[in-house]
Amino acid sequence: MSNSALRPETVAAHALKSTDPETGAVVPPIHTSTTYARDENYQPKLRENYIRNGNPTLWQAEEAIAALEQGEAALLFASGMAAIATLTETIPPGAHVVAPDVMYYGTRDWLKRLDGLGRIRLSLFDPRHPAALARSLEPGKTDLLWIETPLNPTWDVIDIEAAAKAAHAAGAILAVDATASAAVTTRPLALGADLVFHSATKYLNGHSDVLAGVLVTGKSNARWKEIAGLRTKMGSPLPPLECFLLLRGLRTLVVRYRQASANALAIAQHFERHPRVERLLYPGLTSHPGHAVALRQMTDGFGGMLSILVKGGLAEATRLCTSLRVIVPATSLGGVESLAEHRKLVEGPTSPVPDNLVRFSIGIEHPDDLIADIEQALAGL
Repeated sequence: MSNSALRPETVAAHALKSTDPETGAVVPPIHTSTTYARDENYQPKLRENYIRNGNPTLWQAEEAIAALEQGEAALLFASGMAAIATLTETIPPGAHVVAPDVMYYGTRDWLKRLDGLGRIRLSLFDPRHPAALARSLEPGKTDLLWIETPLNPTWDVIDIEAAAKAAHAAGAILAVDATASAAVTTRPLALGADLVFHSATKYLNGHSDVLAGVLVTGKSNARWKEIAGLRTKMGSPLPPLECFLLLRGLRTLVVRYRQASANALAIAQHFERHPRVERLLYPGLTSHPGHAVALRQMTDGFGGMLSILVKGGLAEATRLCTSLRVIVPATSLGGVESLAEHRKLVEGPTSPVPDNLVRFSIGIEHPDDLIADIEQALAGL
């Protein structure tokens, strides 16, 4: 049976291909060699003969992720930002790029840097207003529309299908950062996107022990081949050990994501009208302005990411983070452990994020323990 006919649970569980064809090992070896001998005709025995071009552990991880996303191919990078930087290298000089004004700050800062250098012309739109996206596109001039959904850290929802139609009508490609909505629940390529990006450090690995990024394409076209070639030239493929750890994490992706989603929904419902909470941001709540779109394109849970705007300001948000006893005050997301981050302090004074916003990455602990922990922390504000 082909991977396209299998459900995500099966594809993820068999990310290690079940058995090694040479030995029958259920867990295959990690190929750490940097170089590979050629055959008697001086031809590579594998696809490539040097680790910067690829290796068997890398290819296996890429094939697993491409199958999950129902894409034609995937490319793994040594970090999420390495993947983003490589993609932006393919933008023609001076071309127009459109992105939301609130998103992962590393991506926003990178695009602003390129704009400041004159490499691109950047337009940022307000994702709370659906018409703003289409208005920002310049037909014949926009090369790339970059979106996140849900958006980090406000968890606003962008309609992927509508964004794809708008981008293609303008002659642009659509790339979707789906880090917070893994392939368990959202399939951007099926909704019209050209490229999908994940910080694979997060849900795909899920154990806070791998730094990785991945791009997945629906078509292996000229631009995709350019990205692959640049990855080799820039020396940024994911190393073998990290590929192996990522594969290990992928095997439990579905069960982890579903548990984190269920926990986050329970927490969001509990604290939505809490007296010490100004506002709770989570697309799984019926009160969320993007809930209808999220319900349509997130088919198996709304993820483990939510944000709480506490009543007060910078000091109260900081105190909430430092008063938690079970939830860890740390950066990142998508791991089995719950984390809390005061986003303004992390992003710095130029951040558009409100001073009183605390971002939670909800893990797979018992939801009652997490609720009790946030309750006791809020009680001290």
